[in-house]
This record gives sequence, structure tokens and C-alpha cells, in this order.
Amino acid sequence: MAALAPLPPLPPQFKSIQHHLRTAQEHDKRDPVVAYYCRLYAMQTGMKIDSKTPECRKFLSKLMDQLEALKKQLGDNEAITQEIVGCAHLENYALKMFLYADNEDRAGRFHKNMIKSFYTASLLIDVITVFGELTDENVKHRKYARWKATYIHNCLKNGETPQAGPVGLEEDNVDVEENEDVGATSLPTQPPQPPSSTYDPSNMPPSSYTGIQIPPGAHAPANTPAEVPHSTGVTSNTIQPTPQTIPAIEPALFSTVSQGDIRLTPEDFARAQKYCKYAGSALQYEDVSTAVQNLQKALKLLTTGRE
Repeated sequence: MAALAPLPPLPPQFKSIQHHLRTAQEHDKRDPVVAYYCRLYAMQTGMKIDSKTPECRKFLSKLMDQLEALKKQLGDNEAITQEIVGCAHLENYALKMFLYADNEDRAGRFHKNMIKSFYTASLLIDVITVFGELTDENVKHRKYARWKATYIHNCLKNGETPQAGPVGLEEDNVDVEENEDVGATSLPTQPPQPPSSTYDPSNMPPSSYTGIQIPPGAHAPANTPAEVPHSTGVTSNTIQPTPQTIPAIEPALFSTVSQGDIRLTPEDFARAQKYCKYAGSALQYEDVSTAVQNLQKALKLLTTGRE
């Protein structure tokens, strides 16, 4: 991919999007689609913050040039031309980052790349808002990942041993955006490798994190490809997929005949299409549970007009 023209210095008003822009730069070669949407998020957010000050207008203008150049280079990529595909791509990528960091955390392997993965996952969930409102699940994952990144970073910085896995959220008011060090580590450049062991959710301690249970592999198998740094010496062993619990199908959904005069709006069709796309993406990661759940949502919407 051709190099993009550099941006002018970041205006102080745009400090809240600096890590999203850094994530974009880190993914220019790794995943241009992610890089594109990170910049789009930064552009949309910057416009809301300040689009009138001369230095802000100049910065946003150059950022727009980068977006146009990227869109031209990726013009034949469905993740750019089709919103549903782009949203699924971004969600899957953020999920990989989250699962890797979560598995490392639960195994007690605390290091900078794990912290970086937690934090990057939270930033990418921010970026998903370019497609609309976040699901409750994504909101919980973003909050958990951002808090975990700060918590572990501060523990290591102070010479303390972090507590592995979900723990009580005592730092609910931590402003992660102000902590430069949390997102400063560069992402590993080597191809992703699977974790070195299989994690059993039944062995994990119960979460006291505001009642949220986040077992590893809840949305993808534990051997989902992850962002593991090559230099850590993690070996890639053959891993058996974690057995998955398939959600029960509601009996009412077996009847695909609409009850009454159901009139679906274009938005209903778009949402149903999005659920089907999510199901297809989940199957790419052999995540049967998430695929079934999304297909159920699509079927219910199409047959009842309600979600």
C-alpha cells in the first residue's frame, strides 16, 4: 500500500483521538481496513470537537486527504464498500485482540503486549461506533478492556503483581485516555499465533466485576488466532478446540410463518442482514454459539417484526 501523506501536529483539542490515530498508523500495513476505520472515527470525532479553529481545520483537512487516499486504494474491498462487512471485520478483529489479552491475563502472563492488546481492543470498540450504537456486550467489553489495561499497567509500574482474571472494579473512574504509557507499546509485527494452552472456563474464578461474566472463548473458541509477540517464545502447539455450548433454539422460531400482517421496514431488513453477516463471520472462527444466536435474532426479526 502506498504511503500516506503525513499529518500536521495534533492540535491539543484532539488529544482524545491521538491513540486511535496511532492505532491507524500501526495497522496501515497489518490491516488497512482497520486503519481506514480508525481514521474515519478520528475524523468524525474531531469534527464534533472543533471544526472551526484554523489549526483544527487544517488537521482535519489533511486527515480527510488520508481517508480519500485509503478509500481509493481499497476501492474493491467489500469491508470498505459494504458497511455490514466492515462492521463485522472490525468486531472480529477487536474480539481477537480482546481474547488474546484475556487469555494471557487469566493465565497470569502479564506483559506490555498483553496490556497493549487490551487497550487496542477498547479503542477498536470505540471505532465500531462509526456504524451506529454499540451493543451492550461491546460496551461491557470496552469498559473491561480499558480498565484492565490501566490496572495491569499501574501494577507493573509500581512493582506489584496484578490479580489475574476478572476482579472487583475499584478504579471505575480511571481516565485511561490520559495515560500515555498504556497505549505506547508497539503492537507485535509477527503473524498471529494461537495461545500455548487451552483454557477451561470452569476453572476460572467468578467475576465480581459489576456482575459481568467474561469467560475466555465466550464469543470465539479459545484457540482463536491471537496477537502473540514472536519474541516471547510462545510455542504453537496443536490445540483441540474448546467444547462449545450451543444455545437452545426457541420453539417458536421453528415456525417461519409470520403471524398476522407483519410489515418489515428497510431498517428491519438491514438489521436482519447484519445478524446473518455476523453469523457468517462467527463461523469463520468456528464459533457456533455466536452464529446460532445471531441467526436466531435474524429469524425472530423476520418472522415477528421484533428483536
